[in-house]
Amino acid sequence: MKRGEIFNQAKRIVIKVGTNVLTKKNNALNLKRVENMVKDIALLRKKGKEVFLVSSGAIGAGMGRLHLKRRPQIIPLQQAAAAVGQSQLMFVYDKLFRRYRQVVGQVLLTQEALTDRKRYLNARNTLMTLISLNVLPVINENDTVAVDEIKVGDNDILSALVANLVEADLLIILSDIDGFYTGDPKKDKKARLILEVEKITAQVESMASGTTTETAAGGMQTKIQAAKMVTRAGEAMIIANGTKHNILSKLFAGEKTGTLFLTEMQDKMASRKRWIAFRLSVKGVILLDKGAREALVSRGKSLLPSGIFGCKGKFQPGDVVSIQDDKGREIARGMINYSHDELEKIKGKKTQEIEKILGYKYYDEIVHRNNMVIL
Repeated sequence: MKRGEIFNQAKRIVIKVGTNVLTKKNNALNLKRVENMVKDIALLRKKGKEVFLVSSGAIGAGMGRLHLKRRPQIIPLQQAAAAVGQSQLMFVYDKLFRRYRQVVGQVLLTQEALTDRKRYLNARNTLMTLISLNVLPVINENDTVAVDEIKVGDNDILSALVANLVEADLLIILSDIDGFYTGDPKKDKKARLILEVEKITAQVESMASGTTTETAAGGMQTKIQAAKMVTRAGEAMIIANGTKHNILSKLFAGEKTGTLFLTEMQDKMASRKRWIAFRLSVKGVILLDKGAREALVSRGKSLLPSGIFGCKGKFQPGDVVSIQDDKGREIARGMINYSHDELEKIKGKKTQEIEKILGYKYYDEIVHRNNMVIL
């Protein structure tokens, strides 16, 4: 599918805007730039597009109000900056979108909300209800109380998770860079912009580099990770420069700007499979021999105990585990039918031996094919 067709046909869109797009060098909100982005989003919504806005900038805006020159390294100080900045950010969004007679609603998420199945469905229901009421969801991590999310979380990844949560057609990541380059353009004068990426290979990943700015938490590495999550689920993603005037309007007008990552799938991945495949944490690891790997990847089989030679972690039936080959490469994720203690006893055994060893048998399969996603 060509670039113009992707943008024209995209009905449900997730837009992620980075801290460096929203703030000035002194960490104060760049109101002129925010206003321009709001105008673009309002126009998209009037054309019938469903938009979900994943907005960074809370900690950055809080830093500005608290006169902090560097991103805090102490968790309570990060949380305080987020608390101050989040209210300021939402006040500005509400005020600006009101000019276009549009209503915004704040949704704060954590890893836990996207990992637990019930909370995951609740989050989806909330977001889709807001859309049905013609409300623009403004989404961020709940940085005021979260710990792990602030230390290792990133809104690039959050936006990919949201795109999978709502089954969006397109993820747009607005950063302060024109797109994905062959190297770091700030350090390498020969680095060139790549307009289109058909498949995220090891070579593509090696080109990515982390950020060195004081306010942002991620960099190109997290954007590539986000692209992998989205394109493998059946959608496209683009990285574009959000500091450019009317960038969203230019993208939807067909202007060749930014880097477009094409989907690697012909069909969209089902919602339940997305939850299994792209959750940020798993409860354990299952190690397979070559025969079991071949059965899963090439023959579409379920995972049986006979092909398992090891397991790690503490998991219970229904938990999601990482399924890896004998070289430690993750090949799949799935919901397991047995606990860690039970699997330790039956690994490497035939299916008909399960009941004799345990005294009972829940299922023949350790992970059923319907509850598994090949990565």
